[in-house]
Amino acid sequence: MIVEHIEFIVEEPSAKAFLDGLLGRLLSTVSYAIYPFQCKDELLKRLPDRLRGYSTWLPATFRIVVVVDRDDNDCEKLKAKLEQFAQNAGLATRNRRDQNRFVVVNRIVIEELEAWYFGDWQAVRAAYPRVPATVPNKAQFRDPDGIKGGTWEAFERVLQRAGYFKTGLRKIEAARAIVPYLEPSRNRSQSFQIFWNAVLELDAVPVD
Repeated sequence: MIVEHIEFIVEEPSAKAFLDGLLGRLLSTVSYAIYPFQCKDELLKRLPDRLRGYSTWLPATFRIVVVVDRDDNDCEKLKAKLEQFAQNAGLATRNRRDQNRFVVVNRIVIEELEAWYFGDWQAVRAAYPRVPATVPNKAQFRDPDGIKGGTWEAFERVLQRAGYFKTGLRKIEAARAIVPYLEPSRNRSQSFQIFWNAVLELDAVPVD
């Protein structure tokens, strides 16, 4: 048997728009469904019950991937909380396996989804041609996961200076515009690469 289906749980509709565009282009063997919450707080509040529900019916060939923004949380503490939710539901995680088997993969975006856009600036420029090509060369943007002062705010400012989103960043619209051009292999965001490598492992991974 192989993994046949992945359930993605994300914290907001823009993350669903992003993953829909990415997974629809690049997954080869598995089916998937994406379930967004309206915010991170809602996801963290409702995730324990959702995982307990999964534990009552999830087939052996299904996996669950939880994707949450770090924001200003401590990364290790946030990851530990997600791992504990799964453990309490009786579901083994990729980090806490049961006889080398797991059901849940927890992944954290550092610090927000827009860091993954900064990681592939070529994709951003394909969607929004007026943004400067030199943005990734500036000190504050060289590490997409290390941008200070809020990643989505920084992304909004760059686009607004180029004449886009003058009334404010529309996150779902931006996700849908950028993701068709995004190429995982060139993305400089480490948190994106960690997420994407986990997804690729599930795409055709054998199940004992």
